[in-house]
Amino acid sequence: QVRLVESGGGLVQPGGSLKLSCAAGGSIFGLYDMGWYRQAPGKQRELVATITSGLRTNYTDSVKGRFTIFRDNAKNTVYLQMNSLKPEDTAVYYCNRAQYASRWLWGQGTQVFVSS
Repeated sequence: QVRLVESGGGLVQPGGSLKLSCAAGGSIFGLYDMGWYRQAPGKQRELVATITSGLRTNYTDSVKGRFTIFRDNAKNTVYLQMNSLKPEDTAVYYCNRAQYASRWLWGQGTQVFVSS
């Protein structure tokens, strides 16, 4: 099993930015398509951004133009740069494999709270 450790969350005002990191234990991290998910209180976990092993990216409509996913395979880390944050971005953010059915055990996530 791959151990996932997310970090970088916090409290930010609307319009602010945060950069999330997810470190994945395992020497074959670079072979997998990865994704960032989020879960807001009372809502289902949703996939917001993906990056393939070939570095193709995709985003859910609500974050397009504001979030950027990228990865550093040498560091076994995937990142999510979040700009122009909105209160509706408030959630716990998780990383995992982009193919939900093949997901690894979830990490603890990192809390993002957008509020003035």
